[in-house]
Amino acid sequence: MLQEKEDIFFMKKVISLAQKARGMTSPNPLVGAIIMKNNSICGQGYHHKAGTPHAEIMALRQAKSMAKGSTLYVNLEPCCHCGKTPPCTKAIIEHKIKRVVIGMKDPNPLVAGKGIEELEKAGISVTVGVMEESAKKLNEIFCKYITTGMPYITMKTAVTLDGKIATYKGISKWITGESARQYVHKQRFIHDAVMVGIGTILKDDPLLTCRLPGKKNKLMTRIIVDSKGTIPLTARVLMESPWHRTIVAVTKEITSNKSLSLKTGNTEVVVTKSKNGKVDVFDLFHLLGKKGITSILLEGGGTLNAAVIEDNLADKLLMFIAPKIIGGTHAPTFIEGIGKSTMDEALNLSFSQQKWFDNDLMLEYYFKPAQ
Repeated sequence: MLQEKEDIFFMKKVISLAQKARGMTSPNPLVGAIIMKNNSICGQGYHHKAGTPHAEIMALRQAKSMAKGSTLYVNLEPCCHCGKTPPCTKAIIEHKIKRVVIGMKDPNPLVAGKGIEELEKAGISVTVGVMEESAKKLNEIFCKYITTGMPYITMKTAVTLDGKIATYKGISKWITGESARQYVHKQRFIHDAVMVGIGTILKDDPLLTCRLPGKKNKLMTRIIVDSKGTIPLTARVLMESPWHRTIVAVTKEITSNKSLSLKTGNTEVVVTKSKNGKVDVFDLFHLLGKKGITSILLEGGGTLNAAVIEDNLADKLLMFIAPKIIGGTHAPTFIEGIGKSTMDEALNLSFSQQKWFDNDLMLEYYFKPAQ
């Protein structure tokens, strides 16, 4: 029992370490590592970004000779294959680590238990599954992408108490307060891309960048779902931040001249299959996954959100509820489309957590079980 409590205590510290790089490691997972010997930490580290040393290597470098006979805590199974960096299992074995405590197995088919097996064959004691649910939530984006090739979709919406996302005239600035909007920018930072429909571009003309202090330099990918390619060439997302990547998703209905006009600088056009005359979002997400986009913050309107839900593509919902009432039959809601005909057909979401941002309440739900 004492060992179990100790394992949980240090796994919490490992997960906290890993979170320091949130938004920076894609397409790699978030990983932290701590090396314990004689009741003290002799080495620790976390994976900073893709291409840099893994967490285990950072911890081993700090521990040096103290690593011999120690216990290594890591939230994800150590890798056993050569990617951009050498395998961590080899380094762990060479440093004569005595015991390895792991939060979760690596869902990557190239690892998937092989790292654990390699450590055990070398005579190292391995404990797996300490704080497993927390470890899976930490890397929910990585888990989905590495097993399906599809990006993780977080649907974000801000609504009034009566469920409206704008007035009947289309005015939506601002439903929530400043602190809630700052949290949304944090979500933009930790996702690979931000996605909106053409309606949002035409109404609000947003930049779709992260404007958090100290995080403005992250290169963003902005995705505009625009079936017919009607986006104005003067849109701010195209004109005012050319160093960021912009993808305009269209169908074959776009004219060749407009397509050529859009293909400038960091802007590219992705032609998808058509579904009911609109972009087929399943095909789009498949194509985006092939481009290495592991996660998307969907800030769409009711039409785009409905299409994503209809194809069962959303993973998480972040709903911000402001203490305001707009009213009006024609004021839009965050899910449009035909909708369900009976309550039995209604989607049942799984509650995750809630947070307050001044007077605004954020509710976090999952559309489907975690991978």
